[in-house]
Amino acid sequence: MTGTRKAVTLSDVAQLAGVSLSIASKALRGGGRMTPATRQRVVDAAATLKFRPNTLAQSFAQGRSLVIGVVVEHSSDLFTMPVVMGVTSTLGNLDLAVLVYDASEGPERRTDVVAKLRARMVDGILVVGDGTKHPVPSITGEVDVPVVYAFCESESARDTSFMPDGFGAGRMVAEHLIGLGRRKIAHITSGNDTSAASRSAGLVAGLADAGLSLALTSPLVGDWSQAWGMTAAREILRRREDVDAVFCGNDQLAVGAQRVFRSEGVRVPEDIAIVGYDNLNRLVESAPLITTVDPELYRLGGTAARYLVESGAEREPGVQHLPCTLIPGWSTQPDGARPAASFADDAP
Repeated sequence: MTGTRKAVTLSDVAQLAGVSLSIASKALRGGGRMTPATRQRVVDAAATLKFRPNTLAQSFAQGRSLVIGVVVEHSSDLFTMPVVMGVTSTLGNLDLAVLVYDASEGPERRTDVVAKLRARMVDGILVVGDGTKHPVPSITGEVDVPVVYAFCESESARDTSFMPDGFGAGRMVAEHLIGLGRRKIAHITSGNDTSAASRSAGLVAGLADAGLSLALTSPLVGDWSQAWGMTAAREILRRREDVDAVFCGNDQLAVGAQRVFRSEGVRVPEDIAIVGYDNLNRLVESAPLITTVDPELYRLGGTAARYLVESGAEREPGVQHLPCTLIPGWSTQPDGARPAASFADDAP
C-alpha cells in the first residue's frame, strides 16, 4: 500500500539550503538582505523539492487577500467574455484568485457588488465593459484598492482604462485597401457609438494621408445589423458611384453588404473589396473568411489585469489604446481562394 506523499514545506527548503526559516522565506519573496549566493541556494532548493508556497498563509503574512475582484458590466455581451477570459487567465498565472460579479442589472446591483468586494478585502478591482457607447461610472472613489477599467472608458479621466485602438484600426484598414490599389472607399457603420466614431475617424485620416477622401462624402450610418449592411449596400449601388471598397463597422454589416453585392452580380473582391471589424472568424473553425480587424480582446483583458497587479500606485490616468490586428481574408484578396461557404451563405 502506497502512503500519502507529505507536502513539501518551507522548513524543508530551508533545511536543504542550510539557512534559517526566516532567510528562506525572505529569499523566495525577493526581499531581505543576503548574499546572491545564499538567495540562489534557496531558490535552487525550492526548485529541487518542487516547493510551492502556501498561498493562504502567505496572504495572511503579507496582510493581503491575494484576491482580485472583477466587475462585469455586461456579462451576456458576446465581446465581453474574451476580455474576462484574458483577465482570469492572466491572474491565475500570477497565482491570484478571482471573484467575478455581474453588475449588468443597474446602479443598485453595482453598489451591492462594490460593497461585497470591500467586505472580501480584495487587493484590486477590474471593471470590464462592452467597449461601446457611453463611459461607465467610476467606482474608484468607493474603494481603497487599485481599480482598472478594461474594454470600457471610466467616466473619470483620473482612472486608467484600456480600450482597442479604434482610430489605429480605421487607419490600418485604409492603408490595407489603398495598398491593394483601391481609391474609392466607402464606409458603413452605426451611430451613437464612440468606438465606431474613432474607427471612422481613423479611416478618414488614413485616406487623407494618401490624398484621398471618403467615397459618398460621408459614412452611411444605421445600426449594427446585417439588414442595415444590406440596405447600405443597395444605397451604394443606387448612387452608381465608382466605389471599389467598403469598410464596414462590424462583421455583420460586412456579411449583409456582401450578400447584396453578390446578388446584384458585383464581384467581391474584384469589383468591390470588403473589410469588417470584430473578427467573428474566431468563432468558427475555418480559414479566414471576410477580411476583418481583430480587436484582440483576450489580450486586452490580460494586459489590463497585469497592469493592475504590477503598476502599484504609479498608474497612468486616461485611456490606454492597444493595437488591433488586421486578419486578411478572401474579401480583399483578388487571388485568394474563396471558401465553399461563408457567413453570408449561412445568414438567414
